[in-house]
Amino acid sequence: MTGTPLEPVLEPVRICASEDLVDGGDGVRHKAVDKSGEATVFFVRYDGKPFGYLNRCAHVPMEMDWSEGKFFESSGLYLMCATHGAIYEPDTGKCVGGPCRGARLRRVAAEDRDTSDGRAVFWLPDDDLRPA
Repeated sequence: MTGTPLEPVLEPVRICASEDLVDGGDGVRHKAVDKSGEATVFFVRYDGKPFGYLNRCAHVPMEMDWSEGKFFESSGLYLMCATHGAIYEPDTGKCVGGPCRGARLRRVAAEDRDTSDGRAVFWLPDDDLRPA
């Protein structure tokens, strides 16, 4: 048989129980690796759905949370970088205010799934950003 070997399939990673992510509430961080080395991804819930992003501001490549897991500003409607105040839409990652207006956070695929012990949030890694 000829052809190239298949790339390994990246397994979904269980992040937390679905009820642990509340709309506009605290996020959950997870260690990751990208082409630049060690990284962190985070997951939040907005409008009933889980969303994941690389924890790196589009303005300056620094982690965004105020303290661990604190990504939303006080209204719970926007993600906000603690360093320079860039404001992002939680469902698109688009910067809508601050120094990097129009730029976007690096999206990470996330979804709710049924498991044997209830619903859970899963990260679906890709070739460029994977679990550490």
